[in-house]
Amino acid sequence: MTSIYAARPWLAQLSAAQRADITPPETVLHSLRAAVARAPEHTALAYFDGRLSYREVDALSDSVAGHLAERGLARGERVALMLQNTPHFVIALLGAWKAGAVVVPLNPMYKSGEVAHVLADAEAAALICSEGAWEEYLRESAARSPVRIALTACELDLQTRDDKRVLGFERLPRPADADDLIAVARAEHDAPAGREPSGDDTALISYTSGTSGTPKGAMNTHRGITYNAERQRTGHPIAEGSGYFTLAPLFHITGMVCELATCLANAGTLILTYRFHPGVVLDAFAEHRPAYTVGPATAFMALTAAPGVTREHFASFRLIFSGGAPLPPALVEKFRADFGPYIRNGYGLTECTAPCASVPPEKEAPVDPVSGTLSVGVPGPQTVVRIIDAEGNEVPLGEQGEIVVRGPQVVPGYWRRPDATAEAFPDGELRTGDIGFMDRDGWLYVVDRMKDMINASGFKVWPREVEDVLYTHPAVREAAVVGIPDPYRGESVKAYVSLRPGADADPDRLAAYCEERLAAYKYPREVEILTELPKTTSGKILRRELRDRA
Repeated sequence: MTSIYAARPWLAQLSAAQRADITPPETVLHSLRAAVARAPEHTALAYFDGRLSYREVDALSDSVAGHLAERGLARGERVALMLQNTPHFVIALLGAWKAGAVVVPLNPMYKSGEVAHVLADAEAAALICSEGAWEEYLRESAARSPVRIALTACELDLQTRDDKRVLGFERLPRPADADDLIAVARAEHDAPAGREPSGDDTALISYTSGTSGTPKGAMNTHRGITYNAERQRTGHPIAEGSGYFTLAPLFHITGMVCELATCLANAGTLILTYRFHPGVVLDAFAEHRPAYTVGPATAFMALTAAPGVTREHFASFRLIFSGGAPLPPALVEKFRADFGPYIRNGYGLTECTAPCASVPPEKEAPVDPVSGTLSVGVPGPQTVVRIIDAEGNEVPLGEQGEIVVRGPQVVPGYWRRPDATAEAFPDGELRTGDIGFMDRDGWLYVVDRMKDMINASGFKVWPREVEDVLYTHPAVREAAVVGIPDPYRGESVKAYVSLRPGADADPDRLAAYCEERLAAYKYPREVEILTELPKTTSGKILRRELRDRA
């Protein structure tokens, strides 16, 4: 039987520029050197009042590479990198790659046990982290791991503003058992010769967020990163040299590819603010006038609720994307009505090196009239997305099933996990574990995670559908729905919500609001109001923690 998905019905939604063949750079280092050649004095990194040019970033990262090589780091060894969105992260990343290393990005929110797991699993030879984390617990984690080289960074360096909203910490005495990253970067070491990675080499071992279990290390290749970055550069109307704001964390694959790698490919300015704080972010929008950003829906919810936010804060943007977490249609329309820009959806996973589908710049995502789900966009021209049933057979367009992805950005597998690789990547095709469908025009819709489905009296309830209804309530800022044990129904629906500042709502009224708009088996029997919902640093709401709480 001929595959209906192999015909790629989504191609009609793409412009000629988006359908055109591309030749991505071999690695992000090639993008960096091309930017240095054509715009050496252009600002590469902006960090509060600090500025580093492309020439400076190239030299600083050369010196880090030389230091790592002198300390005995071999080509192909792993360098764990645990820093916030600062210039230190970028300099360390590029330096590690120039030394021929594989980078292991770590979530700065990880606790000692989580760090210990990753350092041991990746057999990391080096660790680059903040001074504070080193003193607090990473020194002990490193001592129990294969790490033999340590560099620490004071993230107050490379700027003088010291914004207490995010940089509210003091400088610590220099540790005697770790080298200072910026001192090393300024030491003018030469990068080692003969260490250049190839496009097929592993660039990152990106550990999955662990929202549903023990993290596994996806092996993102250099070419997988540059392929997606080049697709964005050629398919987005962003002028060369423009500002890219880092709303997504750089340790996350979305920030790594859609912000950092794409910015360098476009010789742009990467705008960094340490971590997300609504007021700091809005001030940076006003100061730096970025053209592009991508972030989770939860970040946009927080920005819209921030004191003093105006349409002018968003006036410079050419494109705003959302990824990493579901985007409620109600948020898209409210944001456009209040602030002007249309937030475009995107869909991807660590295992497909960030996006495998997104809303083209000239288009707006349709909303499925039956479920009310907002489309996540369409795949690219060299990507094939299919929908399959439990037996692996394709389902017709419009029917739900598991989303599977094949394309040049899909990783070859998990680090030293052949069984998990065979299960998740049969014949090189990624089984995402997400339930969705594709309409006849090629628009992809993500319904929910397979493991999050609630079985209430034999009826399937997808949390996303209930959450989308809750987001239409004017008092609701964040919503998450989980299944809880029920002696009669097997499972029943429970909703957790946080409220907008100054809003007034109680659990009974919110449950009644859903009952009016959903089938009887779908509406939440319980609603609990929290000040904040638990989230990963990348903005995903942690349903697993809420299930445990219930």
